[in-house]
Amino acid sequence: MGGLFVGHELARALKVRHLFTERNKDNDAMDLRRGFTLEKGEKFFAVEDIITTGKSVKESIQVLQVMGGVPVGVGCLIDRSGGADKVFDIPVRALATLKVESWEEKDCPLCQQGVPVVKPGSRAKF
Repeated sequence: MGGLFVGHELARALKVRHLFTERNKDNDAMDLRRGFTLEKGEKFFAVEDIITTGKSVKESIQVLQVMGGVPVGVGCLIDRSGGADKVFDIPVRALATLKVESWEEKDCPLCQQGVPVVKPGSRAKF
């Protein structure tokens, strides 16, 4: 939800059109819904609140590219990948960049110690 608000406010400030993608609960794929459309050849700038791996932004970019959209950049409030510019092949701008370590489950030191993993935030626990 944070990315939605950030994108809306940025679009409003720049006086440009705002649209967003969301995860389809039926197939878990990112999708452009709610009547939003994109013209073939239309340029877009992808915005996210926080980028960790860049997966959601990449999925959103791919959805819009399939529709003929042309990505020109990525922006975020916080880049906690330590450098999202290495994740995307288009320009990336972040207000703050942090290096936050993350691991696959098999490599996680806490998992190896048997410490239960707790997911913070408003999404369902895994």
